[in-house]
Amino acid sequence: MPNEKKQKKVINLALQGGGSHGAFTWGVLDALLEDGRLDFEGISATSAGAMNAAMLAYGKARGGSDGAREVLEDFWRGISSAGGFFRPYENIPYSNYFSAPGTPFSAIMKGIQSSFSPYDLNPLNINPLRHVLETVIEDISVIHKCDLVKLFITATDVRSGTSKVFENKDMSIDALLASSCLPQLFQAVEIDGEAYWDGGYMGNPSLWPLFYNARCRDILLVHINPVNRQRIPQSAQDIEERLNEITFNAALLKELRAIDFVKKLITDDMLKDEYKEQYKDILLHAIRTDTVIEDLGAESKANTEWSFLLELKEMGREEAKKWLKENYDLIGKKTNVDIKRDYLSKL
Repeated sequence: MPNEKKQKKVINLALQGGGSHGAFTWGVLDALLEDGRLDFEGISATSAGAMNAAMLAYGKARGGSDGAREVLEDFWRGISSAGGFFRPYENIPYSNYFSAPGTPFSAIMKGIQSSFSPYDLNPLNINPLRHVLETVIEDISVIHKCDLVKLFITATDVRSGTSKVFENKDMSIDALLASSCLPQLFQAVEIDGEAYWDGGYMGNPSLWPLFYNARCRDILLVHINPVNRQRIPQSAQDIEERLNEITFNAALLKELRAIDFVKKLITDDMLKDEYKEQYKDILLHAIRTDTVIEDLGAESKANTEWSFLLELKEMGREEAKKWLKENYDLIGKKTNVDIKRDYLSKL
């Protein structure tokens, strides 16, 4: 284990959402916490990423890095235990026989979902994620008082179509539920008279809070939704799945374009002196899943079987270890991402 007395490097984290695929990010965080050479100033996150961020902050405030690892595992065990709700049709007769993508049963259920809203199908607004969160986070004030990690949790304001970022002082179970509220499955989460949906529509995750509210220049972006796919989708389900990925990556790609633009201004010394202090030369790092979990379909995001979550966790741990080995020395000095090459269209 690294010498705990040795000064740690500080980074910010940006965590994407993506259902149970968030267990991949759990694995990344578990490996970074186990390694012990990093501290986290800020974490911007959405949906499943928001859950991981909150668990890390809560656990770290109560028991340091080991505490954070324990709380993260408790959360994902809770998700697995509550998994029956996320596979809502498994107890319907013959559902296992017709559960494969593209079969008549799944097509029927998609038709029902597109014809009836959660207000029709779930009038009591039952969300098992609430129970999991309330069980693991016994005292939300711990996050309110936490000065070890700054949280920036994004949700989408339904009325205005803009992003809402909840910070430590604003944190609540409802705020976390809002960040992960898929409108096809759950009623909008209301907080102080405003209604919210999944934050992925406006930022998956939002990077800008880390520009303005964190001193550290380094951001480690942990992907769940693949940016690139080599295979052209042809089936109706594959097309829908790819459209969802593009939609949930769109806001992120716009922010990356802005980072690239500012980096060019700084590199070419194009900023006037009065503006130079307002802009940071962001050092972007990334752990991507384009090749790691690209073969997992969209339906696997609802797979909460413990063995599957552990498999994703181990994938995340291995990718994090690889990233640390190859890039730890770059932190604070240089980016390991070519934004234009890796994310932006070739002009």
